[in-house]
Parts: sequence; structure tokens; C-alpha cells
Amino acid sequence: MEKVILKVETRKDTGKRVAKALRLKGLIPAIVYKGGKEATNLQLIRKDLESVLHTGAGENVIITLEISGDTKSKTKTVLIKEMQRDPIKNLILHVDFNEISLTDTLKVNVPLSVHGEAAGVVKDGGILEHIMWELHVECLPTNIPAKIEVDVSALNIGDSIFVKNIKLPEGVKVLNDPELIAIIVKPPKVEVPVEEAAEASAEPELIRKKKEEGEEAEAEAKPEAKEAAKPAAAKETK
Repeated sequence: MEKVILKVETRKDTGKRVAKALRLKGLIPAIVYKGGKEATNLQLIRKDLESVLHTGAGENVIITLEISGDTKSKTKTVLIKEMQRDPIKNLILHVDFNEISLTDTLKVNVPLSVHGEAAGVVKDGGILEHIMWELHVECLPTNIPAKIEVDVSALNIGDSIFVKNIKLPEGVKVLNDPELIAIIVKPPKVEVPVEEAAEASAEPELIRKKKEEGEEAEAEAKPEAKEAAKPAAAKETK
């Protein structure tokens, strides 16, 4: 697992106005959590964080925060817990860190990556479908893989790879249900000609129309039947 150093500063002021002012300066408000202990408010340079995210580990990178701004500098080992981004510009607006210990296991999500070309796709035109895009695993921070690769080259149409079939790096334990399907090769989609599709859609409409006509005819016949039955009923009462 790749480790990086990120220089940050403590901040006392909080709130939306403070956060907005920081972003205008190219800074990002951040916070560090550790269990039930009091959180630490920070600020950092946006470009520095973006550089950290471009490492091979992605968001699971182990970060050593070098914190300044207090009476003395200190360091914290953290993982990114959550990031908020601008939905339009995709700029990072806020980041939450979790302080960790390198000797304690933790639970993280790791991307699932496909390796090779499925035989059912290459030969028969099948469709390779990701049912799962990541695995939930437990391991030491130093054992977190950047991604978990799965070889799909032997898959034919109808074949699947279950969670239990995925080979994990040493020291990594999967927490997902082992019977879940992670990847499957489906048959190719069959395109229905426009004429056939139109006929198929017209049939239900025709059946519905005939049914409605039948119901109308039955409704019209019921009053006549009632009128015809009245004289007969009157004779029986005499």
C-alpha cells in the first residue's frame, strides 16, 4: 500500500461562510475523526489533495498528515473516509479523514477489476456484466490492495464468477456473501425487426379492444333481459 505525506493546518473557525472563503483561496476544509474522540478541524491545499488521489491506491491511500498551526507540529496516519464534490465542476469541497493505527485491521471497499477477454464475448458476442464493482474487505492498512483483479478469459455465455471464486491477496479477508455473483457473461441481445415489434405491440391493443366491445354488448343486453323477465315474475305472484 502506497503512503504519502500531506501538509495541513488546523483551523478554529467553522461554518458555511468560512468554508466558502477557504475554497475561494484554493483551500479545502477538512476534519479528522478517531473513534469517539473529539474531531480535529483542518484546512489544506486542494491541489495537494488532488495529487494524493492520483496515486495508484486512489482513495484508499494511507496518508500521513503533517499538522501545523498548534503550539507544536504533529502527525496523524489517516485514510479518506468521505469526500464531497461539486456536482457540476467536480471540485473537492470537503474531506473527512479517519485516523487509523497501522497495527489494527479495518474494513474498506476495494475496486474489482476485470483482466482478460471473456471467450463468450469474443467468440459468441456475449455481454460481460459487472454485478459488483467493488468488494468489502478486512485487512491491515498496509495490506489494502489498490484493486482486486479477476481473470474472465475462461468465461463462456452463462458462466459466472462468484465472490467465493475470487482470489484475494494474502492477509485480505472478504466480507461479502460468498454466494453472490460478481461477474457474469450474458447472451447477446437479439434485435427484433421494426415490423415484428409493431405487430407484437398491436396484438394486446386488439385483444383489449375486443374485450371492451364484448363488455359493452353485455351491458346493453342486461336491461333488455330484465324487462323480458318482469311479466313472467308477475304471473307467478297471482
